[in-house]
Amino acid sequence: MAERYSSFTPGGTGWLLQRITAAFLVVVLAFHFFQLHFVTHAAEVTFAGTQARMENPGYFLAMVLFLITAAFHGVNGIYNALVNQGLSGTPKKVVLAILTLSGLALVAQGIYVAIVMAGGSIS
Repeated sequence: MAERYSSFTPGGTGWLLQRITAAFLVVVLAFHFFQLHFVTHAAEVTFAGTQARMENPGYFLAMVLFLITAAFHGVNGIYNALVNQGLSGTPKKVVLAILTLSGLALVAQGIYVAIVMAGGSIS
């Protein structure tokens, strides 16, 4: 019988983290849309406007935290969906390693792009 682990089982730590990350993502997106459309009345999204916002340390940090949270939420969700479908043993470990490495690569690339957009450079 395949080992069954699910972060979607109520009461587990994974379940709680999945819910917290989902709530964080929704709150950050809602704040972002509210600020963009009602506070600054942005009629269009331009690269220059995005670059100017990225120069604000608070906005930069929020976007990096959003990226890290989204990567964790997605990788954890995919992993648990596969485990719930019966993935176990060595393939489970390989899939976890691949998902972890791809999530870390996504976060590293996103942070690099955020730094460049904020006017910094990586030497």
